[in-house]
Amino acid sequence: MAAAAVDKLVFALNGRRYEVAGADPSTRLLEFIRTQTPFKGTKLGCGEGGCGACVVLIAKYNPKTDKVTEFTASSCLTLLYSINFCSVITTEGLGNTQDGFHAVQKRMSGFHASQCGFCTPGMCMSIFTSLINADKSKRPEPPKGFSKLKVSEAEKAFSGNLCRCTGYRPIVDACKSFASDVDLEDLGLNIFWKRSDKNPDVSELPSYSLGGGVCTFPDFLKSEIKSSHDHLNVDCIAASREGWYHPRSIKEYYELIGSYFFSDTVKVVVGNTITGIPGYKDQDLCYKYIDIGGIPELSNIVKKESGFEIGAAITISKTIEILKQECESVSSANGSVVFRKLADHMSKVATPFVRNTASIGGNIILAQKYPFPSDIATILLGAGAIVCVQVIAEQRQITLEEFLEQPPLDPTTLLLSIFIPNWISDYQKDTSLLFETYRAAPRPLGNAVSYVNCAFLGHASVDQQSDTLVLRNLRLAFGAYGTEHAIRAKKVEEFLTGKSLTASVVLGAIQLLRDTIVPMEGTSHPEYRVSAAVGFLFSFLSPLTKSIPQPGKALTSGSADSADTDDVRNHPVSSRREIIPNDDYKPVGEPIKKYDVELQASGEAVYVDDIPAPKNCLYGEFIYSTQALAYVKCIKFRSSLASERIIDVVSAKDIPIGGENIGSTFTFGDEPLFGDPIAAYAGQALGVVIAETQRYADMAAKQVIVEYETEGLSPPILTVEEAVENSSYFEVPPELYPKEVGDVSKGMAEADHKIPSTEVRLASEYYFYMETQTALAIPDEDNTLVVYSSSQYPELAQSVIARCLGIPFSKVRVITRRAGGGFGGKAFRSFQVATAAALCAYKLRRPVRMYLNRNTDMVMIGGRHPVKAHYSVGYKSDGKITALHLELLINAGISPDASPQIPGTIMSSVKKYNWGALSFDIKVCKTNNTSKSVMRAPGDTQGSLIADAVIEHVASVLSVDANSVREKNFHTYDSLQLYYPDSAGEASTYTLHSIFDRLVSTSSYVDRAESIKQYNNSNKWRKRGISCVPLIFRVEPRAAPGRVSVLNDGSIVVEVGGTEIGQGLWTKVQQVTAFALGKLWPDGADGLLERVRILQADTLNLIQGGLTAGSTTSESSCAATLQACNMLIDRLKPVLDRLQQQSENVSWDTLISQASKENVNLSASAYWVPGQESNKYLNYGAGISELEIDVLTGAITLLRGDLVYDCGKSLNPAVDLGQIEGSFIQGIGFFIYEEYITNSEGLMISNSTWDYKIPSVDIIPKQFNAEVLNTGYHKNRVLSSKASGEPALILASSVHCALREAIRAARKEFAYSAGSGTSPSEFQMDVPAPMTLVKELCGFDIVDKYLESLSTQERASLA
Repeated sequence: MAAAAVDKLVFALNGRRYEVAGADPSTRLLEFIRTQTPFKGTKLGCGEGGCGACVVLIAKYNPKTDKVTEFTASSCLTLLYSINFCSVITTEGLGNTQDGFHAVQKRMSGFHASQCGFCTPGMCMSIFTSLINADKSKRPEPPKGFSKLKVSEAEKAFSGNLCRCTGYRPIVDACKSFASDVDLEDLGLNIFWKRSDKNPDVSELPSYSLGGGVCTFPDFLKSEIKSSHDHLNVDCIAASREGWYHPRSIKEYYELIGSYFFSDTVKVVVGNTITGIPGYKDQDLCYKYIDIGGIPELSNIVKKESGFEIGAAITISKTIEILKQECESVSSANGSVVFRKLADHMSKVATPFVRNTASIGGNIILAQKYPFPSDIATILLGAGAIVCVQVIAEQRQITLEEFLEQPPLDPTTLLLSIFIPNWISDYQKDTSLLFETYRAAPRPLGNAVSYVNCAFLGHASVDQQSDTLVLRNLRLAFGAYGTEHAIRAKKVEEFLTGKSLTASVVLGAIQLLRDTIVPMEGTSHPEYRVSAAVGFLFSFLSPLTKSIPQPGKALTSGSADSADTDDVRNHPVSSRREIIPNDDYKPVGEPIKKYDVELQASGEAVYVDDIPAPKNCLYGEFIYSTQALAYVKCIKFRSSLASERIIDVVSAKDIPIGGENIGSTFTFGDEPLFGDPIAAYAGQALGVVIAETQRYADMAAKQVIVEYETEGLSPPILTVEEAVENSSYFEVPPELYPKEVGDVSKGMAEADHKIPSTEVRLASEYYFYMETQTALAIPDEDNTLVVYSSSQYPELAQSVIARCLGIPFSKVRVITRRAGGGFGGKAFRSFQVATAAALCAYKLRRPVRMYLNRNTDMVMIGGRHPVKAHYSVGYKSDGKITALHLELLINAGISPDASPQIPGTIMSSVKKYNWGALSFDIKVCKTNNTSKSVMRAPGDTQGSLIADAVIEHVASVLSVDANSVREKNFHTYDSLQLYYPDSAGEASTYTLHSIFDRLVSTSSYVDRAESIKQYNNSNKWRKRGISCVPLIFRVEPRAAPGRVSVLNDGSIVVEVGGTEIGQGLWTKVQQVTAFALGKLWPDGADGLLERVRILQADTLNLIQGGLTAGSTTSESSCAATLQACNMLIDRLKPVLDRLQQQSENVSWDTLISQASKENVNLSASAYWVPGQESNKYLNYGAGISELEIDVLTGAITLLRGDLVYDCGKSLNPAVDLGQIEGSFIQGIGFFIYEEYITNSEGLMISNSTWDYKIPSVDIIPKQFNAEVLNTGYHKNRVLSSKASGEPALILASSVHCALREAIRAARKEFAYSAGSGTSPSEFQMDVPAPMTLVKELCGFDIVDKYLESLSTQERASLA
């Protein structure tokens, strides 16, 4: 056979040569890097190409042109065999501890752009590749130290990379610092210059040399390529039954697929990106691959006069590049519009690192074979593309339209190329070419599938008689709306052709379109998709129609109905970050960089999955139930290649005698590890599949067949309503149940007005830490175990594991060095994975590692508590509220977890206003769902939204500004003490009034609110809203241990119970240690900071470590460290006094050396317990959000966010500011974007990066101002500091409130009263409120109604 299997591959990784033979051809590049090389920087975050944690740089060399091209790629999708003769660079290849760090890594560190650090290596690679590709452009030489990158490109440089911690703004700053056109004064807080420096200079930044300063393609590989170029992979070995085939011609391809070895288990690939898409992922292992990327006809680019032809294996990124070049070369400006619009639209498809490897043909084949919502197929259909296909011996040219309508293709049909015609319209003098493309998707810059996409092309000319425009040669393409494939709306095309465009003609077209666009059954948001399609056609036609006041596109701004032409969605991100450092406790209070942050950037920071696999290590993956309540009769596996890889299945029967079936626990009860014999909810673990690699284990778990039996069981309880019917509740201990205030019936009697029972619902939210749940369990001597767990609560993990195995706690050591994000999800929810890994290791007597894939993690782990609330409120005519009654139903899921604490936190947040009298009835419902647990600001987040919904409702009924109602119901210090009797503190600490006033004045709230009114009056199709929200957050520090030891050389080792999850705990502890030990000298001990090392949490080294949660662990750990340091100082002071009698200047080293000689104990342990005065306090802040909605699609653009937050005296303002900004952006995700969708069994189905959209860099506020207030001395706080990790998340409810204002303006505009309310200004808006809900509340039929009214006017004017 001509095309032989490739027997070996050669490539470079970070400049080293690798030769691989006999590897499993299904191996991904990421798996190889992480398991077969010393490099661990490249991370697995999703396995779908949707998060960017695995991004690497791939460089290819062309010996003919002697040129190297570099691009980013998702190593989790890239097959190892596809990188033959490529060079791969990971973040370690940019810089590292040994060779020094690269400027990208240093600036990411210095701009405080890394918190948990798990996403940072991928960010560094995306930014670095953007810089070197910009530097290769023909742009003018930038000033020294800068790249050719532009500020406007900075956000796009890492647009596909997700981060759950930082809120992106500091990452944008780090990237902007390289841009040739940056104003350095505009950049945010950093370690390179002080905020007060008037003229920062590039020389103060880590130096960057043009081109990146890294050799991306080593010379040895170039030589090998040149020497082997003539006889590349020709008949290396005889064809084997399995392997990687690389045909060099169409003939070879057909010989391969016609041969004996061809079967269903062969995959034809170019970029392999399809395996990242839910529904199209590999369902079994595959050992035979045909890589068609080397067939010349598939990589040709042929320019013709009538257009140009692109080979099907050309990547989407390369296609965009070709289209842009073509724009510049097309002589007629009119003709280039098609190419330009196609390129712009394609750049919103997937992520840059997926576009770089995904082929244009692969996308079209996917759209042809499956109902895949392809943007590319739709826009090429609109542009009149023609495809060339090879069917065995025959080549055919057919239109893309015909191609899409054929039955699904099999491998005997090969897509060779796509031809895009050149639509030059000078065949008629007075005709102009029109081409527009549209997409409605949850993210503006891409990395999100469209709800609907369209492309419209046509020729327009003026009809002299009626002076109206007439359209001809129309192509109206629509896709992704729930259709088998993209279609042309032919009836609409025919209807519009040749007619003079008037409002009634446009109305007719839209009515026809509604008959054409019919989503398939089961499509989500069907009415939204149709309505958005209507909106797009209206947007296209209305500027061409004289009688329609225009809604957008190329219009003069300011005319009565025009949308703002200066599209705010395209503005770059700008920010102001104000902090007031304090010098009282140096180096505490200084915005120093995060501890070990460069290691995070260089990929050398070790997370659980980075610990090298011990010898004989096995890997586990959960099998989980897909039914909500059923007996598990049996677990089988379908016959498949993956099933052959199963080594064992561990289940409840393997729990040792004396052990318990326990997977989690807390004060209120236990939760089983496995559902046995009954699966109590969908997503419950039934067992663990064990295999030799994590990928084999993951794939094997997909082969499971579980047989269920429901006879004799009552139906599952899935909703809070069903829980109420069945009285299914968890008890809330009386001491935890919140206290009511005053007499509500009396308050209601005093009211001038009342709003009766009104509902508001808040859905769940998934944690989406970048590192999923993971553990490594290693059996040790005498039945002991060491378990490395990514955990916020190692102490309790230890007890759960020991109880499960029936062994003493002392036989289990749990170690947590750092976690790649937690947000509460690595607290109680991490025990299950650690315990399962421990059980498997205990049974098999071999190390077992579990690293949940993203889909399993999303299905099994749970999230924030969904809440259904009803409020009744009484108030005076001036807005003063006299009484509020709440009825709350909290969905806790299957086990109590920490749910009995949630009523208290919800009400604590509701109490931020003085309601006069407050009463409530709260039920914590037990349902057959995954357990809901603590998630960043648990309860407070929901309570704050409910409180502000009440305030806004009252304001809307009274038709007054919501802020006037807010301020009328702010607490006086007396009422604050009544509502928060145990935590109000002294009157001087109640700073909310001054914070609120400060924010309103510094953000020009009043002027902006007025200008928004004017904007909304003059813009029909875009509306804006603004809202200002106060924050009172009750904080409760917990006891914490600390140990400080000084070694003989003067270096210092610190251990604390808290774990580092990105919140900067280690950094603050490092600062406090240096401050406390430096007190021995009048000017402090310079240089001590660098000598402090913080050790990982270890349950047998430092006991009573406690829970890292509630925003207080940093301050508790600092307090314990301070105590331990003070004990050391008491021991060292006498030694120092004696030494100072002999010599004035005594160094730290001399002191320690002498103390060691005198046998002074240089290790001190402390256990800090908060005193009566310091165990509870209140935090204050306020936030303003301004946004704009597109009434036609529901798309939301956040224009500005302003935050002011009281940190007391911040221990580290840079860390605290990062926490505040990051939590605010996470809150926006909860209130607006993140849809936690379950099926009829309660199983989470929005369980991938494709369906679950956390905030990305393109949705953060365009202007983002955050201020950390230094409110001076607080005697009961740790060095006067206050918590910062969670409270600011609550301020994101201002976005939800501003959105309500914008929708209210739209409803008034269209006098919309149908559906969800009695008047336009009153409607229920739940959480989250994504664009689909925004559009629904604005009205699905507003375009039709608007055109009907215009048509009536038209007819009247003609009559």
